[in-house]
Amino acid sequence: MAVKRLLKTTTAAGTALCVLAQPGLAELKYENNSGGYVEIYGQLNPAIISVDDGEQTETNLLDNDLSRSRIGLRLMQPFGANTFGFRFEAGLGFPNSTEVNQLGSDYSGWTRADLRHVDFWLEGGWGKLSAGQGSMLADGAAETDLSYVGTALYSFKVDSNAGFLIRDTAGALSGPVLADAFDNLDGSRRGRIRYDTPDFNGFSAGLAWGQNVLSSSDEADYYDIGVFYGQEFGPTNFAASLAYQVREDDGDERSDVIGSASVLLDNGISFTVAGGTRDNDAAGASDPSYYYAKIGYENEWLPWGKTGLGVHYYEGEDFNVNGSSSKGWGIGAVQKVENFNTDIYLTYQEYDYEDAAASYQDVSTWVLGARWKF
Repeated sequence: MAVKRLLKTTTAAGTALCVLAQPGLAELKYENNSGGYVEIYGQLNPAIISVDDGEQTETNLLDNDLSRSRIGLRLMQPFGANTFGFRFEAGLGFPNSTEVNQLGSDYSGWTRADLRHVDFWLEGGWGKLSAGQGSMLADGAAETDLSYVGTALYSFKVDSNAGFLIRDTAGALSGPVLADAFDNLDGSRRGRIRYDTPDFNGFSAGLAWGQNVLSSSDEADYYDIGVFYGQEFGPTNFAASLAYQVREDDGDERSDVIGSASVLLDNGISFTVAGGTRDNDAAGASDPSYYYAKIGYENEWLPWGKTGLGVHYYEGEDFNVNGSSSKGWGIGAVQKVENFNTDIYLTYQEYDYEDAAASYQDVSTWVLGARWKF
């Protein structure tokens, strides 16, 4: 069954693998005589994903939701002492790793939810003001990561199997989906208004308000603020993020505090941590929290380019229901192929979930993929 499903995967994703065999494209950037430019960019990220839920294994060739295949256009134009910018970016709509589980696939093709950015901004010495579909301040605040292996191994550890149900020891698919049991509470993209301060010795901050304009069923208001820091101390790089985000919907309020930090040393060793907690006043809702840690190492052992290795660990509580426990670990490797502007990656991850309702089987996942950028 697994092989049959693999062979039935869309030809578009199969073609993506063939494209990776072609030399890298020249930069698609067009400059004008007034200092502005238009740039076309994109990526393909097909992966072979094998998920074992304790009783059966599903293997598929899919677009990896860790970093979806996409295409975009960026415009930058000087405007007096300021710079005007516009960005359009959309996913390509290939069957992706969030749309498959033990019950089959809910692949719906390209929809408006694949619109990632329709974003306008103006920036100068006073900061940056943005409007349109794009990142809220909390988007990425739980995912600050300087390790090279972060291309495939980071704090949201269920990109490759988010929709899979956790199976109980009796064999029933009675547990939550992995995305609900191993969330990192990171922010998202919204139709929003956002302001970012200028950089002050590595520090910056901002605030935003937005709504989910791509979903007619989501009428909530979203607010967040964030503080960010990044600095080089000689050969050592350090970065950190901290954000507070609020979701208000019909009088119910949900708030998250999330943060992450990462340091990359001159010898190639890196350390990354993240954590978050949620306060949800909706009736019957749980208030989950988690922490995350990773050790990475990178070097240039091969003439192709940099190699990154890493191991990470996640532990959460009260996800899905109060009293639950979520634990997971994983290892990964990423190899850069400079001549093709491609990252080839291999990861293995395990997931252990417990709550009072039943005893559950562990889930494990192998992922072999390649992300090609142009």
